[in-house]
Amino acid sequence: MRFAVDAHALGRNLTGNEVYVRNLLSGFAAQDKRSEFVAYISEPGAEAMVPEQFVVRRVSSNPFRRLGLDLTLRVRRDRPDLLHVQYTAPLGCPVPVVATVHDVSFIDRPEFFPALRAAQLRHTVRHTVQNAARVLTPSEFSAHCIRRAFGFPADRITVVPNGVSPRFHLMAREVRRGRVERRFGIPAPYILMVGDLQPRKNQIGLIQAFEQLVRSHPELPHRLVLAGQDSWYASRVKEAAGKSPVSSRIHFTGFVTDTELEGLYGGCDLFVFPSFYEGFGIPIVEAMASGRAVVCSSTTAVVEVADGAAITFDPASPAQMTRAMRDVLLDSELRARMEKKGLQRAAAFQWKEAASQTLRVYHEVAEQSRISAARRSQVAAR
Repeated sequence: MRFAVDAHALGRNLTGNEVYVRNLLSGFAAQDKRSEFVAYISEPGAEAMVPEQFVVRRVSSNPFRRLGLDLTLRVRRDRPDLLHVQYTAPLGCPVPVVATVHDVSFIDRPEFFPALRAAQLRHTVRHTVQNAARVLTPSEFSAHCIRRAFGFPADRITVVPNGVSPRFHLMAREVRRGRVERRFGIPAPYILMVGDLQPRKNQIGLIQAFEQLVRSHPELPHRLVLAGQDSWYASRVKEAAGKSPVSSRIHFTGFVTDTELEGLYGGCDLFVFPSFYEGFGIPIVEAMASGRAVVCSSTTAVVEVADGAAITFDPASPAQMTRAMRDVLLDSELRARMEKKGLQRAAAFQWKEAASQTLRVYHEVAEQSRISAARRSQVAAR
């Protein structure tokens, strides 16, 4: 078998999409020694993130050229048994497509996107899903939303939960705090949130809740650390932080590497994830695996992933968010209990299992394609 993966996300700081494809490729290399793999990359240096035994091909970093020409030409030459993409397949793809759709927030909550971007995703993802041999998605929530949005058959959707890298593990808080202060100049203690600065991540709501927390409990010395790269919405988040009466205690790190993220998770007293909409929520699991208590939204796939191992709140209510943070910070027994629950929950999410389930889908799709091709040949020969 020969399997091709659109890995253009590698090296582009595309956070969740890049984490996803990088860990799957590593899992494939460890588990499937018999198949051939082709990875299509766009960024200089991205080949270092691809297992050495894989074939690497370059495609344009321009999405219109990549999807409109490069990928199709590459696939025709390489003749894989299938192509795996995230969200959008190339035009005229000559082989079966396995498409990962992490969520359909662009349909359910289009107000979180620039209008043209939401319209483009609605069109391209619909076309991809309707023509895919199989759709992968990381949660039952997203599977339901995909069925509802596109009328896609349930038996062609496979839920494959994301994993958490072994690099996120329990380590002494003080060790990690030292790394954070040396790298970012942020002294402990602090509350952490991880996510790109965009409206659905709800950093502005968290800033408001943090203000309330400091106002109602001035004895708490905590700072708020917002880790994540800028987007088109970043100026609004930073403006809200700058106008806050506690602005001196709010810190932005920008994009962080995995090594920096290890330190940030391990050094925090509390991880907060106030997102309005998620198809999974990898940072929740990473924080839990790092042994840190989590408070998070009670909506979309977030509550499914947390599954009782976090304190939840309505993300539209800064007051509820404030209470959740207060309860964990002021109750050391509750915090220790949530840290233990989080470690247990995080153990359920393994990238090696995600890779194994994805490979199973690859082989099923490839076999079905071969059977269909054989039947067409028999019909043509009659």
